[in-house]
Amino acid sequence: MRARGRGAYGKGHDTPWVDGSAGRVMRPYTASGGRTRPGIALDLLSLMTATGVRPRVPLGAEHTHALRLCASSAAVTVAELAGQLRLPAAVVKVLLSDLMDYGAVMAQSPRFPGGGSYAADDQSLLLAVLDGLRRRL
Repeated sequence: MRARGRGAYGKGHDTPWVDGSAGRVMRPYTASGGRTRPGIALDLLSLMTATGVRPRVPLGAEHTHALRLCASSAAVTVAELAGQLRLPAAVVKVLLSDLMDYGAVMAQSPRFPGGGSYAADDQSLLLAVLDGLRRRL
C-alpha cells in the first residue's frame, strides 16, 4: 500500500506512515521491532528530557519523533508522549528505553505528595488524584 497524505514517509520526512482514509499504515509494534517490554522500567508518569547527546546509530522515525518531542519541552511524561505519538504506551516505553540506552534521553521518576510511592492498584493514589481534581474545581 502506498502511503499518501500529510505525514506520509518520504525522503526527509520523519513522521509515521499515514494513509488519508485508513490512518496509520504501519502496525504500532513495528516501531519497537515487535518488542513489548522495555529494557528499562518506566512509569507512565516518568518525566522524560532530552540530554542533547546524539545517538551514534541511525534512528527510526518513531525514535526520532519521540526524541524531538522530549527536546521540545523541559520535561514530558511517558503518557503524554504516547498520546502525541499515537502509539500504545508499551511501545513508547520500548522506544524511550532504547533512547535511554543511547544516552539521548533521561527519565525522572514521578514525585508524589509526601514523598511516597504508589502501587498500581493502590487506593491511596486514586484518592490523591480525586483530591487534586477537587481542589482544581
